[in-house]
Amino acid sequence: MAVDGACAGGEFLALSSRSGNTGRVIELTEPQVWTLIGVFSTVLFAVFATTSGYVVRSMKAGFDRVDAQFDRVDAQFDRVDAQIAGLRGEMNAKFAVVDVKFDRMDDRFDHLDRDVQAISRRVFPDM
Repeated sequence: MAVDGACAGGEFLALSSRSGNTGRVIELTEPQVWTLIGVFSTVLFAVFATTSGYVVRSMKAGFDRVDAQFDRVDAQFDRVDAQIAGLRGEMNAKFAVVDVKFDRMDDRFDHLDRDVQAISRRVFPDM
């Protein structure tokens, strides 16, 4: 069975097919082989380029999500640092008040010690 048809540009293409298996390998001419090699390599490179583009875009989206997550964590650390700084200032202020109270108590103990020594000298003059 032979089918003849017109191709683009006015060239004619003759296709023929035989029924049954003859056991022979299809014979291709050298230009046909190079054409098939070119088509297959073009398809291979197109698939590779498309796939690598998808991979790069998905990795970039993943990295953007990771960067956004790091930004949120950094903001939380900044809030915690601000809270710690506030607590540090509050603690320093309260310790300053406690230090003043301890200084007053220390002065009282010094005066009390002086008074007890004076009383002990009067009560026990020979010591």
